[in-house]
Amino acid sequence: MAADFQPFTLSPPATPPVPLVCDSPHSGTSYPADFAHAVPRALLRRGEDTDVEALWQAVPCVGGTLLAAHFPRTYIDCNRTEDDLDPELLDEPWPAPLNPGEKTRPGFGLVWRNVGAGKPIYDRALTVAEVRNRIESYYRPYHAALAEAIEASVQRFGGVWHLNLHSMPNDAYRRLQIDSPHPLADFVLGDRDGTTCEPAFVDLVERELRACGYTVARNDPYKGVQLIARIGQPARNRHSLQVEIRRPLYMDEATRERNAGFATLQRDLGRVAEKLASYVRERSSA
Repeated sequence: MAADFQPFTLSPPATPPVPLVCDSPHSGTSYPADFAHAVPRALLRRGEDTDVEALWQAVPCVGGTLLAAHFPRTYIDCNRTEDDLDPELLDEPWPAPLNPGEKTRPGFGLVWRNVGAGKPIYDRALTVAEVRNRIESYYRPYHAALAEAIEASVQRFGGVWHLNLHSMPNDAYRRLQIDSPHPLADFVLGDRDGTTCEPAFVDLVERELRACGYTVARNDPYKGVQLIARIGQPARNRHSLQVEIRRPLYMDEATRERNAGFATLQRDLGRVAEKLASYVRERSSA
């Protein structure tokens, strides 16, 4: 078996490169033929960070690299480790040790078991062969492309600043079963409580977003998961920050269609990208 389509789009710098690498692992909207889900497609689409890669389309124009997945996270989630697999999904034991994480228990691991409020995605168990195909044909190629972009930046510039790009549902606190005393911010910046990115870069992102009129929170309610945990090593000049956007700013969550705010947000993020490119350019050793 193989991928039904190219698993990702990699947009290289369109101007002199800077050490800025951005990836959108959850904005894929192409559903592989072997998904064979038992719930309506509309329900699965709630898991998409639809159009996030389009919101950040200015990244290559300012010298950065932009990677975007084409497959949906409900099929296989690139923000999980390969061993973060739910054994309850499988019709036979996995041939290697597994290490299910905290998000896997409710059904949101490497391959999602549930969607929405505990709704099972499948009416069957998955075979080891089909899960392996998802890993080998979609997950690994995406990770290989991201790793290559990260390492190329480090080799050329002596470091890298990575943005892991997402969007979040307006009812994120309810979905996470968090009783928050305040509304969800427009943007949530996740650096795993200050461990994956230098503070000055996080400060800059927050400052520029606030200058555009948006509200910003840090690590509340999202701190970042596998990708920034692996890439973010500030002591080695490898900085990684997760950026979550509140979906009603740019889309109708029910239809997934762009709303009247899309163009404004896209323009604002273009300005933010320019500021970030200037910052990393000044701090590179190339």
